[in-house]
Amino acid sequence: MGHDLYHNFPAAKAAFEQADEALGFPLSRLCFEGPEDELRRTINAQPALVMVSQACLQAVQDVSSNGLPPAAFVTGHSLGEYTALVVAGVLDFTTVVYLARERGRLMYEAGLAEPGGMVAVIGLDEASLAQVCEETNTWLANVNCPSQLVISGAQENLTKAAELAKARGAKRTIPLAVSGAFHTPLMQSAARGMSEVLDTISFNDPVIPIVANTTAEPMTNAHEIKAELLRQLCQGVQWQRSIEYMVSDGVNTFMEIGPGEVLSGLIKRINTDVETISIGDVPSIKNLVNLSP
Repeated sequence: MGHDLYHNFPAAKAAFEQADEALGFPLSRLCFEGPEDELRRTINAQPALVMVSQACLQAVQDVSSNGLPPAAFVTGHSLGEYTALVVAGVLDFTTVVYLARERGRLMYEAGLAEPGGMVAVIGLDEASLAQVCEETNTWLANVNCPSQLVISGAQENLTKAAELAKARGAKRTIPLAVSGAFHTPLMQSAARGMSEVLDTISFNDPVIPIVANTTAEPMTNAHEIKAELLRQLCQGVQWQRSIEYMVSDGVNTFMEIGPGEVLSGLIKRINTDVETISIGDVPSIKNLVNLSP
């Protein structure tokens, strides 16, 4: 992950080196060489995703004569909210990598203390699935787009919830490879630990409004952002409502920065009229630069 960026853009290479130095071990090598099982561990995957996303961003800014166009808002899905902090000038990159590592550690430990998981549910409306959650002591963890939702909770309850969701019309249920019941009250110990970590960090007010995961509304000061980073650990990600809010405010182009194109796909399913641009590898960065005026 990110190997092509490292070898093609000096600014991206610098981002990998900054992250390695901030964490005190070669996370970049784990991205490039694996083993994959180790990279997928929550404590490593979270800072790795932040690192590669920042490498993409720095590569674009470095090679484009005009840089990125000004943004009306920034947002991120779950962990992506941390990457958004860098873009909005709330925290510097090395601080965010450190916070992502701590977040991953605390979430993993919370998952050991309160075992659980997550299941994607395809083809069932939000109201029906919310009723399923109420009946099975599970929670709506992600409202991603119409008919693509994620529930979270204790494993035995998730099994019951998945069966009930299918009985009520879900087309598919897909267990996710995660180490805990993320975005639920089962993450309260992680939130307590993260609160102690965040109390040691000084936040700036954002230079660009950040649309919050839990409220789908813009945040414009440091106090709101600190509270959101704790709240999002134990509450659901309102991705669909976040996109709908930005579209209602006039946004018609979304730029996804980082590995993969998952969020662009979700955005197009939320609103087919908007444009999405994914920037996650060398070809996409070069294409963007070629398209720039």
